[in-house]
Amino acid sequence: MSIQRRLSASGLALALCLAVGGSASAAAPNAPTDFVGTTQPFASNAIYFVVTDRFVNGDPSNDHRHQGGAHPSFDIPVHGPNGQTANIGYLGGDFKGVLENADYIRDMGFGAVWITPIVDNPDQAFTGGDPVKWGSILTDRGKSGYHGYWGINFYRVDEHLPSKHLDYAQFTRGMHAAGLKVVQDIVLNHGSPAFSMPVKQPQFGQIFDADGKLIADEDNLPPWKLDPVKHPLQRFYNAWPDLAQLSNNDDQNPAVLKYFVGAYLKWIGEGADAFRIDTMNHMSTRFWAKFAAAIHARHPGFFMFGEAFDANVDNLGKYTWKSGGSMSLLDFPLKDAMRDVFEHPHSDFGKLQAVLYLTNGPYTNPYRLVTFYDNHDMKRLDASDDGFIDANNFLFTTRGIPAIYYGSEIGFERGKGEHQGNRNYFGQKRIDAAPQSPIYQHLKRIAQLRARTPALQRGLMLVERMHGDQAAFYRVLQHDGTHQIALVLLNKGDTDADFAIHRYLQGGHWKAALGGADVEVPAGGTLHASVPAHGARVYLLDAIARQPELVAELTRLMTERGHPSGVYTH
Repeated sequence: MSIQRRLSASGLALALCLAVGGSASAAAPNAPTDFVGTTQPFASNAIYFVVTDRFVNGDPSNDHRHQGGAHPSFDIPVHGPNGQTANIGYLGGDFKGVLENADYIRDMGFGAVWITPIVDNPDQAFTGGDPVKWGSILTDRGKSGYHGYWGINFYRVDEHLPSKHLDYAQFTRGMHAAGLKVVQDIVLNHGSPAFSMPVKQPQFGQIFDADGKLIADEDNLPPWKLDPVKHPLQRFYNAWPDLAQLSNNDDQNPAVLKYFVGAYLKWIGEGADAFRIDTMNHMSTRFWAKFAAAIHARHPGFFMFGEAFDANVDNLGKYTWKSGGSMSLLDFPLKDAMRDVFEHPHSDFGKLQAVLYLTNGPYTNPYRLVTFYDNHDMKRLDASDDGFIDANNFLFTTRGIPAIYYGSEIGFERGKGEHQGNRNYFGQKRIDAAPQSPIYQHLKRIAQLRARTPALQRGLMLVERMHGDQAAFYRVLQHDGTHQIALVLLNKGDTDADFAIHRYLQGGHWKAALGGADVEVPAGGTLHASVPAHGARVYLLDAIARQPELVAELTRLMTERGHPSGVYTH
C-alpha cells in the first residue's frame, strides 16, 4: 500500500470516529478486526543472552585445560589498570552450566535463552593479527575461540560445551522441559582467523564438512592473494578482507549457501527454536532471502533475527523486507537512544519515541525487532542502579522483544568493553547472590509482568506522552479472542510523579497489574496515579477498544505500521 493510500485510510478511520459524535457503540464496527503489533509466537518470550563459556562451568571435565600445545587456549588473562583483568581464553562455561541455572533464568521472567555459537572452533590460540591489549578492539593475537564465532566445522559441536549424556539435543530438551526456548547464535559470513600467522596453524582459515572432510582453506594467505582458479579450496572465500583477519565467505557461491543451510537445518532438528544471525549486513539481502526460504521451506514461521551493526536506520530496513528474507533485526538505533537516555540522569524520554518508528518506519514490522541496551560486542551499559532499573522498565513494556545480556541483572562489569571485562566469567556465586541486587529485584518484577501480559508482548503501542522523566503509553492487543488494553506509566525521576491520563482513555475497571490500586474510570474520565521515583505503574483493561479517539489512533497504527517497500510480516 502506498503512503498516500495509508494516510487516506487513517484519515477515513478518524473521520468515521468523529462522525459518530463520541458514540462508542457506533465506532466499534468501523474498527479493524485486529489491533495487534505482531502475531509471531516467539514475541511472547523475553530473551536472556549468555556467552556460554563465561556463564557457569557446570562440568570441569570438558574444560580441555591443556589443549593447544605451544599455543594454549585456556585461561589467558589480559591485565588492565588497578588490578582489573579480562580474559581471552576458555574459562569452562558449558551446556550443563546453563541448564543447571534454567530455573534462575526462567524465574526472572525470561522465556528464551540465547547462547553463543555451538560449532567447533580451533584448538589453539591465534598467533596472527594485532596483539590484544586492555581496551583494544578487533585485535585477536593470543585469543582463543572461546566465544564460538570462529567456526571450522559448522556440523559439529565444540568439545568444550557438551558433557556425558548432555549433547546439544539433550541440552535443548532439558531447556524445553524447564520452560525455556533456545536461541542459537549462528554465523555464515565468516569462519576462523585465516591469515597473518607467522606459521600456518592447524584449523585456522579452514572449513570442514559433516564428515570431517576439508572443503575450504585460505592457506594463511591474505584474501587478495587467493587464486580460486588454481586452488579449488579457496573458492569458498571472497578475495577481499572483512573483519580483522577472519575468513570472508563468498555469498555468491552456491556451495556456501548449501553448506550453511545444511548445517543449520541440522541444529533445528536437534532442538534450536530460533536463530540470531551474526554480521548479517556483511552479506547480501539476496543471499539472506535464499537462506530464509530454505529454512522456512522445512520449518515455516521459524524465527530469525540478525545483527546489522549499524545505527543508521536507512541501512537497516531492507534486511526485514521480503527481498531480504522477511527476517527480524536487533534494534541498534533504539539501543543507542536507550544508552543516551539511561546512562545520563534526567535525559529526555522523547529521544526514545523518535526511534520507535511505529508508523511508516524502515521496517516491515517494528514489533518483531529484538530490543536491547548492550551485549558482548560493545561496552556494557554504564548506568547507575537506578539507570538500569529505568532501562529495564522501558525495555520490558515498549514494543519489540527484549533481550538482556548475562550479568545485567546485577550491573555486572558495567561500562566495560570486550577486552576490559565485558565477557568476564559470571559464575554460580554471583547467580546465587543476584536476588540481593535491587536491579535484579526490579527486573524480575517487570519481566514477570511482561511474561503474563499479552498486550505487552504483542500489542500495538500508542504513545500518550514521552517527555522529560515521564513516559505514558498504551499497548493494545485485540486478536484471536484476546482483548486487552495496557496503560504503562514510567517515571525515571528522583521523586514521585503524579500522572493524570485522559487522552485515549477508555472508561472501565482498570486493574493495577504493577503497583497501586485498581481504578474505576467513568466514560470520558481521567485516571490519576502516583508513580514512585524510578518506578512503573501498569493498568490493564480487559475489554474491546471502543473509545472513539483510541480506535481512530489504533486504526492508523495498524494501517501505517510497516514500510511501504516491505511486505508486512506479522
